[in-house]
Amino acid sequence: MELTNNPTTNTSTDIRALNEMIQRESAFVDLIRMEMKKVIVGQEYMADRLLIALLADGHILLEGVPGLAKTLAINTLSKTIHADFSRIQFTPDLLPADLVGTTIYNAKSGEFTNKQGPIFANFVLADEINRAPAKVQSALLEAMQERQVTISDQTFKLPKPFMVLATQNPVEQEGTYPLPEAQTDRFMLKVVLDYPTIEDEKHIVRMNVSSADFPQPNAVCSPDDIVKARSAVRQVYMDEKIEQYIVDIVYATRTPRDYRLEHFVPLINFGGSPRASISLALAAKAHAFIQRRGYVIPEDVRAVCQDVLRHRIGLSYEAEAENITTEQIINELLNTVEIP
Repeated sequence: MELTNNPTTNTSTDIRALNEMIQRESAFVDLIRMEMKKVIVGQEYMADRLLIALLADGHILLEGVPGLAKTLAINTLSKTIHADFSRIQFTPDLLPADLVGTTIYNAKSGEFTNKQGPIFANFVLADEINRAPAKVQSALLEAMQERQVTISDQTFKLPKPFMVLATQNPVEQEGTYPLPEAQTDRFMLKVVLDYPTIEDEKHIVRMNVSSADFPQPNAVCSPDDIVKARSAVRQVYMDEKIEQYIVDIVYATRTPRDYRLEHFVPLINFGGSPRASISLALAAKAHAFIQRRGYVIPEDVRAVCQDVLRHRIGLSYEAEAENITTEQIINELLNTVEIP
C-alpha cells in the first residue's frame, strides 16, 4: 500500500492501516536487537544506527578508538541475518583486484575466467578503510554507489541486500589515506562512538574473562526479509511539512544567512548536497520504522540528523582554528530551523 504525500488524500483509516502493516513488518527488528544484546554490551545507539542503515538501503561508517566493538557489532548483525558476510582488512598494499576480483588465465582450457572478490557478499566489512590507497577506495566507491562491479570488460551485479559497513580509527593518522569528500558522501551515516559506561565495561570484562563460552547470536531473519522491510520503510508516511523541514535543515548548511545564522558564513566551506536531503529523509523513515510507527515525526529527523550530516559539512580553516565542530553547527541548526 502506497500513500501519497498529499494530506487531503490520506484518511485516518489509511494511517491506521499503514501503522498496522508497519507493526507486522517490523517485528523482526526486536528479535535482531535481542540477539545483538547477547554479544554487544551497551552501544544501543550504534546497534540502532546499524539497523537504520540496513533498512534504509544505505552504507555506514563507524569511527571510534580501537576496542569499542565496532567490528564485533557489524559481525554480530550479519550473523542475525542468514546472509553472506565478508571482512576485508584494508592495508596500504591492498589492490583493487583484492577487493573486486580479477581475470585468471586457465592454461589447460586456454580461456580467461573471472574470479570474484570478497565484495560479492550481502554484508561487507571494510575494516580500517582509511588505511587503503585511493585506487582501492575508488573501486569500493563504484560498488557502493552503482551496486555493481566491473572486472576486465564485464559488469556484475552485487547481491541484494548489499551493504558496506566501514570502520576507521581517528587516533592513528600516520600511514593512512583520509577519505575524500566524494567517498564519505556515499555513506548514509557516519557514527562517532564513545567509551562505554563504567557499569557496561564491568559487564564486558566479566563476559570476556568468564570460563563460559562467549555467547553467539542466532539468525532470526533472511535477506528476503530485509528486502521486504526496505520496501515497507519507503511506504512510511512523510508529510509535506516534514519534507520542508528536512530541506530547510540541509539548505541552512548551504545558505546559513537565509536562516538567521550569519555567523556560520565564514565557518562553512560547503554544505550538504541533495544526497544529504535524500539520506536524511530515508534515515528518518527507517527510524520511524524501528520505532514501530507508520509515519515520520520531527523527532525522527532530529534523531538521525547528526549522523547524516556530520560528514557532509565542510569546515573552513577559521572554524578549525576556533575548534568549532560540525556537531556544534548541526545542534545550532536544529535549534534555529523552525520545527513543523
